[in-house]
Amino acid sequence: MGGVTATDGTTDSTRETTTEPAARPAHVPKQDRSRATRQRLLAAAVACLAEHGWAGSTVSVVAERAGVSRGAAQHHFPTREDLFTAAVEYVAEERSRALRALFPQGAADRREVVSALVDLYTGPLFRAALHLWVAASNEEQLRPRVTELEARVGRETHRIAVELLAADESRPGVRETVQGLLDMARGLGLANLLTDDGGRRERVVTQWAVLLDEALGTGFRD
Repeated sequence: MGGVTATDGTTDSTRETTTEPAARPAHVPKQDRSRATRQRLLAAAVACLAEHGWAGSTVSVVAERAGVSRGAAQHHFPTREDLFTAAVEYVAEERSRALRALFPQGAADRREVVSALVDLYTGPLFRAALHLWVAASNEEQLRPRVTELEARVGRETHRIAVELLAADESRPGVRETVQGLLDMARGLGLANLLTDDGGRRERVVTQWAVLLDEALGTGFRD
């Protein structure tokens, strides 16, 4: 039976054949999916290290947190050492990125810089890195990579701190002062693993800002 003719000359059957199909979801290339899975596994490995330490961070635990199968995890990282060696690099890259992004427009004063550096060392990335240090002290396969990457990140941290603090390292004692600041921040990060004494930390940050102004001079953001 023919379709009913409409006033515009088309029929029901014609209308049915000319209806546009629903838009299909955008296809995600296999390479992009693989990269996204790898990224999730690395982020999950760092989070597991920060929360559970080395002993509690198995491939199965990381895979579950990342929302992938153990087989998929082992496709990207065949062994536990492969996974956490890559996580070392991920931690280093994330810490460096966080440092570079601290003050895109420049800091208002040195106390602001000191506070941001201390926050960096008391955050989850530092906690994850610390667990990797401890693991590397007992894992021969991890130790060389952790040692190399921490040395590189340490140099990058020092360089950025010098820039943010407007420190002139040609002056005697300035380099040691900046390094002392970073050592202090790392020490607060270690203390923060056991107790979160925010009040004391704020007083220490304020005092260090005063000391830096005295040691580095008044040329900040002139």
